[in-house]
Amino acid sequence: MDRDAYIRSLREDLVFEDRLRDQPLTFHTTWGLFSPRGIDAGTRLLLDHVQVNPEDDCFDLGCGYGPIGLTLARLAPEGRTCLVDKDFVAVDYAARNARINGIDNVDCFLSNGFSHAGERRFHLITSNLPAKVGKEMLYLYLYDALDRLHPGGRIYVVTITGLRRFIERAFKEVFGNYDKVKQGRDYTVALARREA
Repeated sequence: MDRDAYIRSLREDLVFEDRLRDQPLTFHTTWGLFSPRGIDAGTRLLLDHVQVNPEDDCFDLGCGYGPIGLTLARLAPEGRTCLVDKDFVAVDYAARNARINGIDNVDCFLSNGFSHAGERRFHLITSNLPAKVGKEMLYLYLYDALDRLHPGGRIYVVTITGLRRFIERAFKEVFGNYDKVKQGRDYTVALARREA
């Protein structure tokens, strides 16, 4: 393959299909987005253990190209799901994947955490938290999540297992509770609730 053909091939969308929580989904992604060739193990672990009610309003923090948020939207058809990311390319692909999959109970928009979510409140917040944003940013996410949850609302996060002790301490500090939902070798899913 000559140089120009190779570069053209790199610019083409990567496309794959998967089943998440028994929902068939097609994803278009591109190089530079997180896990562009398939669903990563942390996202899959989170989705396998998150409890979603049909009427939940959901928030996917750091949505990437949309696997978590679009799955939540399918599982909560009577609610509305926000997919946000600070990367405009990710938001563009999340919105495109919503259209491709016929999911219309979503809002996809650029936001640094909750900065552009307005005054909306949520029953469920999820995130595949990046390990390298630093504890200060993680605390901002958690305190903002507390303020955005309805009483009784839940936050589920998946992190690399090396961060599980930090998340346990931070959840107890911010929410007053912590539940280790599932610990795998590489990833841990944690849950906290905003007390009613």
